[in-house]
This record gives sequence, C-alpha cells and structure tokens, in this order.
Amino acid sequence: MALKRTTKSKLYRYIVYAVLIAIVVWAAVGTNWAKIGPLFFNPEIAAKMFPGIITTALVNTLWFTAVAFILGLVLGVILALLKMSSILPFRWIATAWIELFRGLPAILTIFAVAFILPIASGVPGKDLGGPVVLGLIGLILVASAYMAETIRAGIQAVPKGQTEAARSLGMSPMKTTFWIVVPQGFRIIIPPLTNEFVLLLKDTSLLFIAGTFIWSKELTNFARDAATQNSNATPLIMAAILYLIVTIPLTRFSAWLERRMARQR
Repeated sequence: MALKRTTKSKLYRYIVYAVLIAIVVWAAVGTNWAKIGPLFFNPEIAAKMFPGIITTALVNTLWFTAVAFILGLVLGVILALLKMSSILPFRWIATAWIELFRGLPAILTIFAVAFILPIASGVPGKDLGGPVVLGLIGLILVASAYMAETIRAGIQAVPKGQTEAARSLGMSPMKTTFWIVVPQGFRIIIPPLTNEFVLLLKDTSLLFIAGTFIWSKELTNFARDAATQNSNATPLIMAAILYLIVTIPLTRFSAWLERRMARQR
C-alpha cells in the first residue's frame, strides 16, 4: 500500500532527525575530551584573558566595524548613484571602483593601502594615521564596493511610479532621488546591510596585516597572541564564543527583518 505524501514527508523528517542525533551522539562519545579539554577549554587560561578580551579586543572589534560600516555606507551611496548616473564617465569610475575592490581579496586591499599607498604618495605611514587608520581605510574601500551594489539594487527596486509621482508634484530630480527613492530603497536593503555588518565584523580580523599596537588589537589578533604566549588554543575558543555572541543576534535580527519586509510587501 502506497504511503500518503504527508506520511512520506513525516517519515523523511524523522529519518533525518535520527541521523543527526546519531551523528551528535557519536561525536560526543567518540571525542577524547580528556585530551581536548586542557588544550582548548582551559578555565585558568580563559580567566586570565579577562577583562582585556572584553575591554580591549571586543571593544576595538566593534569600533573598527562601526567606523568601516558607516564610512563604507556613505561611500557606497555615492558610488551607487554614480553608477546609475546618465553621465558616462561617472558610471565608468563607479564601475571600475566596484569591480576592483570586489574582485580583490580584502587582505590584499588592506595590505596595499597600508604599505603601497605610503610609498606611492611619498608620505610616511605614520603621517597618514599609522597602521590602524590605513588598515581601516582598506576595509572601508572593500565595504563601499559591496554596499554600493546592494544599495544600487535597492534603489532600482523602487517602483518607477514613485519617481514619476514626485516629479509630477514639481520636485527636482535630486530631491526626488534623496527624499523619495533612496529612503524607500534603504527599507528594502536593511536585511542585506545587516549581513554586510556581520561580514565586516569578521573581516576586522584581517587588520593584523597592516600591523597593530597593543591598545588596538581586535579579537582575533588578541586571541592569537594569547594563544602563542600560553601555548594553548583556549584564547581562540574564547574569541570564537564572543564572535558568536555578537553575530548570532545580528543574523537573527536580519532574518526577522526579512520576514517582516516580506509580509509588508
């Protein structure tokens, strides 16, 4: 006798659940916790990392992320508008910028800004703000390229009727863009911008390539140095936990926004 579609679906789910539970149990029972514990979950080493891992590493990570996101967003809006401009050279400039910094790995961009820019400009790196500032500039360039495409997609998703209605009321093209089109476009792209913030949060770990000071270490750099000093991987696990504490609420918030936007549409 053939099973009903709903019965097959339930049976399939139960099988998947059973397999997943079996894998978790096998991993828990088969893991050598006596050996892993001291190497990766040493409470004494974890305790020594406080309060520095919070007051220095986490604070710096959030600060670098916020600065890169805000400035990248401003630059991204400008690039998105230039790419949609009717003036051809503006479109060329924006397209070249976006393709360049989206095509290069972020670590290479940060390296180029931190080391090649001072040599090319003839200005010492310390006069340009030092490694922290130069590394942040590289991260901002990368963020602006990715956010520009997101913003452009959001603006183009706004119905053309909104522009036509604003123009019929006598609004200039510039006012229509900045007061009607851009705000509506941002409502659409809030979830992907939240995801971009999460990506930037993790990309701050690449700033080490530019060089850092003790007071400017972010989570990954702070944890790596602590792991080297203690010959133990517990600091890296601590950093991973803090990343998750910050990123999981952000990703859940992004998912909630996506569902809310979908219901409104």
